[in-house]
Amino acid sequence: MEVFGLEFMRRALVAALIVGVTAPSIGVFLVQRRLALMGDGIGHVAFMGVAAGLFFGTSPVITGIVAASLAGAGIEVLRDKGRTASDVALALIFYGGIAGGAILAFRSGQSSKVLGYLFGSVLTITSQDLLVLVAAGALVLATVILWRKELFAVCYDEEVARVSGLAVRKLNFLMALAAAVMVGVTMRVVGILLVSAMLVIPVAIVQQLSNSFRSTLVGSMILGGGLSVGGVLLAYHLDTSPGATIVLVAIGAFFLAALLAQARERRASPAA
Repeated sequence: MEVFGLEFMRRALVAALIVGVTAPSIGVFLVQRRLALMGDGIGHVAFMGVAAGLFFGTSPVITGIVAASLAGAGIEVLRDKGRTASDVALALIFYGGIAGGAILAFRSGQSSKVLGYLFGSVLTITSQDLLVLVAAGALVLATVILWRKELFAVCYDEEVARVSGLAVRKLNFLMALAAAVMVGVTMRVVGILLVSAMLVIPVAIVQQLSNSFRSTLVGSMILGGGLSVGGVLLAYHLDTSPGATIVLVAIGAFFLAALLAQARERRASPAA
């Protein structure tokens, strides 16, 4: 196909595949803990990191990931101390990140470049960006593979996990940092404003059709990869925003899965 002969499209498709596979791998734990919107809060601080990168003339992707990691750790500190409710902590992250990012973007004189990170710019990914995506994606996947059982135990019931001898606080920080790294990576593909979509929607789709955590984890990773690559290809042919197209395709798949789940329930129900 013609599309695979274009170097920028090959980079875009690889980037979309990395994000599509790795984002749901950590997103499944956030959904289990009812922290589906954590990605948005971290994403707003990542925006400030991107603006800082432009302001200081360094890599916006790297500074965005660093800022997102600090935000993830900060949320866990506030939540763990119990002095601030988790929803209030997320609100502080939201507003502080947006305000700080807006100031830095204005001062950098490169406000137009920030739009690519707000709405996604996967077609403009460079070889250096791709290397960062590969490294970050590998780090997140390694975290999930090595500590998936412990992370699931903490998500299922923190008190039971603590009584069982697990280092709950460290695992919570590990989960938050992995999510933060994933947010920093995802923003380059779907954009900061849509960053939670790839963390949550593939998981929500598979949950409707799956009966186990393992199948939800594996299924959402496979589906996420397919949706991301398919969204980029569709955006190329329709000449639309890749990030927005990926999200809309994912939402369409969610409603389709909901219809399939309802049909399955009707078949399983005994006749009245």
